[in-house]
Amino acid sequence: METTILEIDPDLLEVKKKIQGLNWDKIRDTIHEKGYILIPEMIPGTMIETWKKGYDEPLGFRKTVVMERYRFGMGEYKYFDYPLPIALSFIREELYKALMPLANFWMELMKVEIQFPENYSDFMKLCKENGQRLATPLILKYGKGGHNTLHQDLYGKVYFPIQAVFFLSQPGIDFEGGEFVLTRQIPRAQSSVKVIQASKGDLLLFATQFKPEKGIKGYYRVNLKHGVSEVQSGERYTLGLIFHDAIA
Repeated sequence: METTILEIDPDLLEVKKKIQGLNWDKIRDTIHEKGYILIPEMIPGTMIETWKKGYDEPLGFRKTVVMERYRFGMGEYKYFDYPLPIALSFIREELYKALMPLANFWMELMKVEIQFPENYSDFMKLCKENGQRLATPLILKYGKGGHNTLHQDLYGKVYFPIQAVFFLSQPGIDFEGGEFVLTRQIPRAQSSVKVIQASKGDLLLFATQFKPEKGIKGYYRVNLKHGVSEVQSGERYTLGLIFHDAIA
């Protein structure tokens, strides 16, 4: 019998069991209601340290972005290149499969003419057909003063309406400040702000661009943006998991 990567990587096997053991009906309902959900303790410490140490390796990344150059904030991030690390590729596919039903439900509610395929490989083909071929998973690193301005990670015509971030540093120990910020813009109303301080190993799932909101006359679009508040001290690492590719 052929040995699989899950059988020889205990960390990845642990993550698989955690993902498959989650109550995805409840998770999808929460994202539909709030636009986000924080799931604690999803990534083991050894996997986190592997990702953080890999940040300084010269191979495995396609691009480094110094945020100050583009007025994105202050800090640095690196996009992974294809082929992705096996663990990252596996987690990306597993989360896509779990979130795809909600993504299609949102498109139906908002009358957007797109249906996301059940198989992640077919979604990747859809991206390629629209000129989106570049990997988008990334690791972000912030030092003192680091922050990220409010934005949306779209990258092209095709985009998945939900994305993920894994927190790789512990607030109060590795860094101070650096909260995740999520804003909601309701039509003809003031924006609301949600500040999230997650622990090391936590997973945050949140809307990429918008979520449907039910009103008197049906559903309407609530736009969301996300960013990071200023890091007061230390170093803050996160791993962003975006399901669609970027334009080549």
